[in-house]
Order: sequence, then C-alpha cells, then structure tokens
Amino acid sequence: MTDTTTSVEDAVHLLPQTSYLRALHTIVRDRHAKRDDFVLNAGRIIRKLIEAGLELLPFEPYDVQTPVGRTYHGLRVGPQICGVAVARAGESMEAELRALAPDVRIGKILIQRDTVTKLPHLYYAKLPLDIARRHVLLLDPMLATGGTALAAIEVLLGEGVPEEHIVFINVLSAPEGIAAVRERYPSVRMVTSSIEERLNENAYMLPGIGDFGDRFFGTDLVS
Repeated sequence: MTDTTTSVEDAVHLLPQTSYLRALHTIVRDRHAKRDDFVLNAGRIIRKLIEAGLELLPFEPYDVQTPVGRTYHGLRVGPQICGVAVARAGESMEAELRALAPDVRIGKILIQRDTVTKLPHLYYAKLPLDIARRHVLLLDPMLATGGTALAAIEVLLGEGVPEEHIVFINVLSAPEGIAAVRERYPSVRMVTSSIEERLNENAYMLPGIGDFGDRFFGTDLVS
C-alpha cells in the first residue's frame, strides 16, 4: 500500500454546499417525496458527484482545430477509466456515469452483511479483465460504517488496482465511514455531497435519507 495522501482535505472532496445542492437534498431527504421526484433529483446530485470524481483524474494536453481554423489547446482524461457499482444501490449511479462517459466499462460487486456476524461478505464480482490498468470510480450512494466500502476496495486491490487509482463516490458519507476508509486506505480519494452528523445506534446516518436503494428502485412501495 502506497500512502500518497497526506490530509483529509486531499482525500475527501465535499461538493460545494450551494443553495441549489441544498434544495436537491431537501427533496430527496423528504420522507414524503414521490419516487419520481426522488429519482430525478438524486440523479442530479449523482451527476455533480461523477463530474467531481472525473475532475480528480489525470488529464493530458490535447489540441483540436476549431471551425474557424484555429488551434484550441485543450485537455482530455489521460488514463482509461471504469466504473464499479456496489450492487444494488450503486447501480443507481450508473446512468449518470454513462451519460458523462458513454464508452465507460462498468463492473459489479455484490457485498452483503452477514445477519449473524454482521461482517460484510463478498457474493459476486464481475470486473473488466484489464481493470488493473484503469482508474476506477467506485460507486455506492451510502458510506455508513465503512464495512462494505473496505470490502469493495479489497476486491479492487486484489485485482491489481493501485490504491491511489480508486475514487470512491457517495451521495452521503458518515464521519465514521470516512474515518474507517482513511485509516485502512489513506490513498483512496472520496467524493461526497454531504458529510452527515453521525450514525445512530442502528448505524443509520443522521439526518439521513433512509434506504437509498429501496427509495430509488421502488422496493419500499406497496401497491
């Protein structure tokens, strides 16, 4: 493990807390929000997060010719990238990633907590064969205790992905989860739209958003 991160500020990238972002959070945190409103506005937050995650990648010079015959000295993302969604909730973030990077490859990791031991257990992983050569956007909307995050990062490291090539993207992050990732993998960078107050006795984030996956995919609704 290579420790190239020296401070929390370098590792944790919080979206600017603008009035517009707070308005989006007001909608998605509302327990009475309709599913369509939740999905639409969560997607708007996720797009901002993906853009911020892409901003952390290395860029290289790239010149183009403009329609008036001039050269524009521009930039493009240097390394190959891929997304890895932590199923199921992380799949809610795939559409926004594809919208911004249409050719991106996306892998899946399924990790569930054992009901007896409470420890995360890896059930499934399907990743690009060349993932070790790519920079990875790890997608999971919730970072609570950090157990699932640590297990997912371990899978990526086991496939040869350098720690400093992982950008972990969350909608909400608990301080406890941030601390857990920072302690174990200090070179992993994190992008979030909110650092919550804390976890309660049931490991739910406060003020929280509920079960993101259930609300996004509608599995909490009764017909």
